Amino acid sequence: MKRITVFCGSSLGTEEIFTSQAILVGKTLANQGIEIVYGGARVGLMGAVADAALNEGGKVIGVLPNFLKSKEIAHLQLTELILVDSMHERKTKMNALCDGVIALPGGFGTLEELFEMLTWAQLGLHTKPIGVLNINGFYDSLLNMLQTMVDKGFLKEINQKMLIVSDNIDDLLFQMNNYAAPAVTKWITSDKV
Repeated sequence: MKRITVFCGSSLGTEEIFTSQAILVGKTLANQGIEIVYGGARVGLMGAVADAALNEGGKVIGVLPNFLKSKEIAHLQLTELILVDSMHERKTKMNALCDGVIALPGGFGTLEELFEMLTWAQLGLHTKPIGVLNINGFYDSLLNMLQTMVDKGFLKEINQKMLIVSDNIDDLLFQMNNYAAPAVTKWITSDKV
């Protein structure tokens, strides 16, 4: 992987470990020569990841909708800041620029971005590894919900396994580098319509 998109919060959250791990992610990716694509903001975990990577000499590309730049959250010291017209265009651009995705803690936007990438993978629109850095159990409840989806017949186990999970960035990157997308030729069958 040469470029990884990082989805994460524009807030720091309530626990210091979220920030310290975001900083570690930025440093780790930069030190491994992996460029970062992210939402382009200078605030929250987004800013922590970007600043840490930049401080290590890494390359960071931000993709930011124009309406958010006007709210003065744009990170202006990035390697490159790409301005787009909409949130949908932002996600499309971030997908086009990356070889994989990592989600850190965040809110609605982070989850929406993560699940759109998972949905695109389920539909066979890409075969990129999608990882969650489960810092301090942040995603435990969500992972339980995914298991409920499988148990209740709304999600195939093979698709559930598309989501790579670890609480350690080095282990997560190892798993992502060794990921093979499921070879499912048909994701909807007549009995599921």
